[in-house]
Amino acid sequence: MAKKSWIERNQRKERTVVKYAERRKELKEAGDYAGLALLPRNASPVRVVNRCHVTGRRHGFIRKFGMSRIAFREAALSGMIPGVTKASW
Repeated sequence: MAKKSWIERNQRKERTVVKYAERRKELKEAGDYAGLALLPRNASPVRVVNRCHVTGRRHGFIRKFGMSRIAFREAALSGMIPGVTKASW
């Protein structure tokens, strides 16, 4: 499991992105890149990392399910994800 501080930091980044989204949009449309540079760094959506909702892991993230490959495999094998079955041929 990821450290709680990393998970909290990412959530704080997400809140900052939402807070400055409208302002960033206006500045980009106006072409005011000097004004964009004055905004906080974490106001950029690029700085938000996709993290697993179960463990907080950032690598091996599956967007469709919102979890890492490890948490996905455990949930799928225990039947917690509807419609997902283990392949066999």
